[in-house]
Amino acid sequence: MSVKSVQFAVAAHIMAALGYFPGEEISSTILADSVNADPTFVRKSLSKLSKAGLVVTKRGKSGASMLSRSPRQITLLDIYRASAAPPAFAIHSYPVEKRCPVSCHLKECMSELLSQAQNSFESSLAKITLANLVGQIRHKTH
Repeated sequence: MSVKSVQFAVAAHIMAALGYFPGEEISSTILADSVNADPTFVRKSLSKLSKAGLVVTKRGKSGASMLSRSPRQITLLDIYRASAAPPAFAIHSYPVEKRCPVSCHLKECMSELLSQAQNSFESSLAKITLANLVGQIRHKTH
């Protein structure tokens, strides 16, 4: 059974919601409703985004969040890194079977390939701004 991380997708959802309504302060309750996720998980995601300087958050009863800068100045790579999502791929942690040449060398070979794939993934994210993502959403709603 594979475990999938949704940290990046949730962070992107939160940022897209904030970018869709630029300049507006949006509560974590409304964001949690938009994501349709546990409010605590959304608040933890907001905290990471805030620590990364992507979101400004007011705490308390009338607490709310908004983007710290224009959606054109935020890339999906910024959001990915802020979300602290794990790498897209990981190498298994099973012990090496010393009698098998594949087992002895696979992790080293795969490590290099997966590093290249991760770098390509991150390079792609760096080319897409939050404004691009919000623009796609706006296009689909009309």
